[in-house]
Amino acid sequence: MRNRALTFLILVACQVLICNYLHLSMYLSLSILPVLIICLPTKITTPVAMIIAFAAGFVVDYTAEGVLGLNSLALVPVALLRRSVCDAIFGEELVARKEDFSVAKFGWPKVAFAVSIAQALFLLIYIWADGGQARPFGFNLLRGFVSFAVGIIISVPIADKLTKYHGQSA
Repeated sequence: MRNRALTFLILVACQVLICNYLHLSMYLSLSILPVLIICLPTKITTPVAMIIAFAAGFVVDYTAEGVLGLNSLALVPVALLRRSVCDAIFGEELVARKEDFSVAKFGWPKVAFAVSIAQALFLLIYIWADGGQARPFGFNLLRGFVSFAVGIIISVPIADKLTKYHGQSA
């Protein structure tokens, strides 16, 4: 458990660094937070996952973004729908048996699909809350597609690393 918690905290710190120092384009909002939440162990209940998501989002908001609540607002719905996404993609028996998903167990396509759903939901809310109504639709759409594509390229390997811990004992 300590390995998972430490890895989670290190990746939240990486997200802070990404937000503070990696400004490649106005069309790119890179976030690894959705993959951290979707890969939480299934023994973590939805309310606890929502609290973890709020706390992680708030840390990033407070230390990097400057707009308190922006990441939290976009990340809490990912935590809320985490179990539903896992049930739909990996099967309900996964949660019923208190097992966790992994790339080794379910393969890259299923894990990438779950990460894609989390990333898409996060970006939809994040871009809307980050002044999406004040910007042209084309800009928001392009920002969403670029952020989604780069986010998936970064997040799927992270999901592989995070889910490798699930098979180990604490």
